[in-house]
Amino acid sequence: MLGTVLLLLALAKTACPSPASIASWRAEALKKLLEVFGMDDPPAPPTHFKQPPQYMVDLFNTIANADGVTKNPDILEGNTVRSFLDKTHNEEMRFLFVLSSMAKNEKILTAELHLFRLWPRVTDGPKRHHFCQVSVYQVLGKDKPDTPEGKKLLAARLVSLQTSGWEVFAITSAVRDWAEDESSNQGLLVTVQGLRGSPLNPPPLQFASGRGHHESKKPMLVLFTDDGRRGASLPTAGFPGGLHTPGMTPLLGRSRSTRSLGRLQPCQRHPLSVDFEEIGWSGWIISPRGYNAFHCKGSCPFPLGENMRPTNHATVQSIINALKLSEGVSSPCCVPDKLYSINLLYFDDDENVVLKQYDDMVAGSCGCH
Repeated sequence: MLGTVLLLLALAKTACPSPASIASWRAEALKKLLEVFGMDDPPAPPTHFKQPPQYMVDLFNTIANADGVTKNPDILEGNTVRSFLDKTHNEEMRFLFVLSSMAKNEKILTAELHLFRLWPRVTDGPKRHHFCQVSVYQVLGKDKPDTPEGKKLLAARLVSLQTSGWEVFAITSAVRDWAEDESSNQGLLVTVQGLRGSPLNPPPLQFASGRGHHESKKPMLVLFTDDGRRGASLPTAGFPGGLHTPGMTPLLGRSRSTRSLGRLQPCQRHPLSVDFEEIGWSGWIISPRGYNAFHCKGSCPFPLGENMRPTNHATVQSIINALKLSEGVSSPCCVPDKLYSINLLYFDDDENVVLKQYDDMVAGSCGCH
């Protein structure tokens, strides 16, 4: 699929004489490329400069190298991570996250509420609490969220009052309810109590809300899902080290060294750059700026050596071809025999930040098959 897209883009620049034909080829190629990334249309870039949540940036850097290639395919259970910011923008500990951008086919694996714990308030008097109990509830109705019938406990634990930083609470069951029935999403309620469950007024602990705090500290829902899109054709793995190669072959052209390669050159891997800025996607893709897809090129002459990484079938085919034992049997082809996944960090149509992993996007090595 990706090879077809790259061919269409190359033809758009080199083979079509008229501007209208070039535009048509390019539009078709980019549409095919969007299909590879599981999209019908490219998301609209944010209307103003928007800083992605640091958690999502750190997660991307943990999972992928600078070119987006997966370091370790076992880090993520699924292939999609979505972040949603709170929509209430009030000072109360009520939070609402709109999940409309989540695809219907995505299987919810884990959902987390991320709250930034502020430094505790200074209280009068000699008595000072060191811990308090924080509880997270799913709001069941608009009218009486503070009553036992109006809320369901999702998570509760003791939180230190001596530090500040992020607190993460599991809220998977609530998000699954909201995914099944969007109208049931009445948000979340967070309460702070003493060690014995007594209310603390004013509460010594506060979380950053939508107002009056830096955007990097806003309440956030992080959703881990899987959309079922998995590559199964070839072995996949994380690349041992970076894939960044200086002087990569441009997506819409060929380097001088690539042009000089003749047909008699042995099967091997060559650079092939996919530049997101060149194809007009840099407005909504945060990272990477592009990646090296690589491509396989060269001959598979008889006899096939171990350096050609041939399959048994390819070895037999090369023998039949060389000895002309059967008509119409060609020599084996130089193709990828190992593929790696890449990751994109991008803004969706609702300006939420998404991290998505795509299988079989980089030729890790080539062989005669």
